[in-house]
Amino acid sequence: MPPFHLAIPVSDLEKTREFYIGLLGCTAARASHGWVDFDFFGHQISAHLKPEECKAANTNKVDGDDVPVRHFGAVLKWGDWEKLAEKLKKYGGKFLIEPKVRFTGQPGEQGTFFIKDPSGNALEFKTFRNPEKLFTTDFIEE
Repeated sequence: MPPFHLAIPVSDLEKTREFYIGLLGCTAARASHGWVDFDFFGHQISAHLKPEECKAANTNKVDGDDVPVRHFGAVLKWGDWEKLAEKLKKYGGKFLIEPKVRFTGQPGEQGTFFIKDPSGNALEFKTFRNPEKLFTTDFIEE
C-alpha cells in the first residue's frame, strides 16, 4: 500500500516534535521555520505552524463514544497497538477514548483508542485481530 501524505495545523512546532517524536516514536524528516515533516508509521505527516487553524473537532456518537469527526491515525499490529497504549498510560498520555476492543468475536474485531496532540488534532490508533479484515463489511454495530 502506498504511503499517504497529510498536512495538519499546529500551534507550537517544538511541542509537536516532542509529541510525535518523543511520545509516539515518529522520526522527523524535512523541516523549515514554519513546518516539520514526520515519518508517521510509514506515512508522511506535515505539521504546519498555523495556530489560528487549530480548533476542536465536532464529535459523532460511535458505539457509545463521542468520536472526533475529524481525526487521523494508524492501524498497527495488535502487539504494537498494546505497547503504544501502555506507553501512553505510563507517560501520562490522556485518552479521549480509552483503549477498548470492539466487535469481539466478529470478523472486524478491532482495538481502538483516541488521543489528541498538543494542538488538539485527534488521532485514532486501531488494530485488527485479523488484519485482512481491515475493509470488511461483515460486522454488527454494537
